[in-house]
Amino acid sequence: MRLDDLEESQHVEDSRGSGMIGGRSIGIGTIAIALVAMYFGVDPNLVLNLAQQGQPATQTSVPAADNNDPNVKFVSRVLWSTEQVWQSLFSNAGQQYSAPNLEIFGGATQTACGQGQAAMGPFYCPADQKVYIDLSFYKELQERFKAPGDFAQAYVIAHEVGHHVQNLLGTSQKVQQARQQAGSEAEANAYSVKLELQADCYAGVWAHHADEKFRILETGDIEEALRAATAIGDDTLQKQARGYAVPDSFTHGSAEQRVQWFKAGLQSGSVNDCNTFKNAV
Repeated sequence: MRLDDLEESQHVEDSRGSGMIGGRSIGIGTIAIALVAMYFGVDPNLVLNLAQQGQPATQTSVPAADNNDPNVKFVSRVLWSTEQVWQSLFSNAGQQYSAPNLEIFGGATQTACGQGQAAMGPFYCPADQKVYIDLSFYKELQERFKAPGDFAQAYVIAHEVGHHVQNLLGTSQKVQQARQQAGSEAEANAYSVKLELQADCYAGVWAHHADEKFRILETGDIEEALRAATAIGDDTLQKQARGYAVPDSFTHGSAEQRVQWFKAGLQSGSVNDCNTFKNAV
């Protein structure tokens, strides 16, 4: 990726080394359930969000990001590019885009959705409109998931920002309501899959416009993102964990679906081509 000419976002925080920060407290049992949910492909935020309803939040200041850290610079520049793309797309649609903050943490951190753990991977918390990432995930992406490369790393951030876009547009709230009203666990999971695939498509939309605006893509970058999408498909992860896949339990989509929807957004650059729901919610 070519990022040297990009500016750095002013919405990046670095809480590494500063202990637990902000958010609401939750019990050890809820954390354990969320981690088990994550292992089987269920979005841990759904567990944490429900656990936090009605609990008071505490606020603690978070240190600014260390702009001398090359990893922080990378994250900041990718986030800045998402801000430029989505501000433009929202403006063209007559809407106002409010950029999310991104917190870099180490090991664990408190969020408005409960305690975030590195084991959960990067995640978005709609309650505080923040993206959270432990940078050790990038090593896991390279070594465990065999999906190295800076664009694979950028795709992960763009996917989480895609969840922020869904939150701003009200899609996330509609999906949560649909899940609660679903007649079966498989039906509820299907709504989660649609939400995740749309975030993949939005990541593709970002890549399309970021390259048009800033010429960020280099040879092999798209292949890096597609390898990452394939590596974190529900079928891929389930086969690695237990030797077989159970489609009714999918919550993020198969490898083929994730690749398909990322490519759909990348090729057209149109949010309208990211309707994974087809009037389902």
